[in-house]
Amino acid sequence: MSKVYVPGNPYVKLNFKLLEELEKGEKGLGAQSISYGLSNQDDITMTYWNGTILGPPHLTHENRIYSLSIVCGNDYPDQPPDVTFVSKINLPCVNSEGKVVISEFDTLKNWKRTYTMETVLLELRKAMALASNKKLPQPAEGSTY
Repeated sequence: MSKVYVPGNPYVKLNFKLLEELEKGEKGLGAQSISYGLSNQDDITMTYWNGTILGPPHLTHENRIYSLSIVCGNDYPDQPPDVTFVSKINLPCVNSEGKVVISEFDTLKNWKRTYTMETVLLELRKAMALASNKKLPQPAEGSTY
């Protein structure tokens, strides 16, 4: 993985893949149904991110905006990020605390270093629209974990 040390701070490494994702997310160059960006613009390690998914149309998720927390650890992109819904949602791959369970979500379970946060958010949106999930009763809109 390409990493470079930040001048003046030998403990911080920049991850070029995260820099690319940040640029794409900030410029809104990805899918219009999702968005993502740093939780704190001062996070020079680019560890903590926010994500948003617009619920797919014609389902119980229609017109809902789901907020997520994404944590990219030191081993990202070799290892998947930790993804947690802030907005309550009823999906088989999400536990009672809102965390996306790696073993229950193929994108994280079969992680490839070419995947991105955009990949994860789009695949979660697709999971909402699966025939087995699209009619699941959902928590009240606006409720959070």
